[in-house]
Amino acid sequence: MPDPLLVTAGLSKRYDGLAALDGVDLSVDAGELHAVIGPNGAGKTTLIANLAGELMPDGGSIYFAGEDITGLPSHARAARGLGRSFQVTSIFNDLPVIDNVSLAVQARVGHSFRFWRATEEDAALREPALQILSEVDLSERAFVIAADLAHGEKRALEVAMVLATQPRLLLLDEPMAGMGLEDAARMVELFASLKRSHTILLVEHDMDTVFDLADRVSVLVYGRIIATGGVAEIRNNEEVRRAYLGDEDLLT
Repeated sequence: MPDPLLVTAGLSKRYDGLAALDGVDLSVDAGELHAVIGPNGAGKTTLIANLAGELMPDGGSIYFAGEDITGLPSHARAARGLGRSFQVTSIFNDLPVIDNVSLAVQARVGHSFRFWRATEEDAALREPALQILSEVDLSERAFVIAADLAHGEKRALEVAMVLATQPRLLLLDEPMAGMGLEDAARMVELFASLKRSHTILLVEHDMDTVFDLADRVSVLVYGRIIATGGVAEIRNNEEVRRAYLGDEDLLT
């Protein structure tokens, strides 16, 4: 078996003495969609922020593609192929959709940021941006101002901006938060498509989405991973059911 793409060993983070992460051991294999679930306050977003380099752990290590990246800042991790989305949509609302993605392409290829220059003048930015918009089913919305997109479309645009950085690992933090049923169904289709060509670590509270998409699932409770396994294994794990207290039905 090849080595995992991402490994954490004893990862810890504390806030005022409270352990948000308490010795987290996690591995993500190349090519898999690995979901992290857990009750509110379990430490899921803290985990993603530590992996992306937005927070530095108080203990433990993070390895990506065999390299110890524990002390690297977020931009250095992004350059190595860690791409991260957020719970709250983070886009340039005043720009057209295609310019949002073109700027992400520009950041990857290292061009200077010339915000006053229309990206339509640079085919090296525009053509890959159009290709990426096609991947997330936003081609027909390319020239719409981002602020005018529906909520689900904005989330898809954010995913497109992450894809523009050509990540080796997508870190998705509750990408379906606040979505209605129709938008959520579209996002499930998008992630099902993306998992065929990308490694994904997905933090998500919607159990239907997790169990439909995940190859493996890790359960985080009070900063500790209490179980990792396939969907059927996690569904039938009594410790996981107890962790969800009155929400056992979520796992059926």
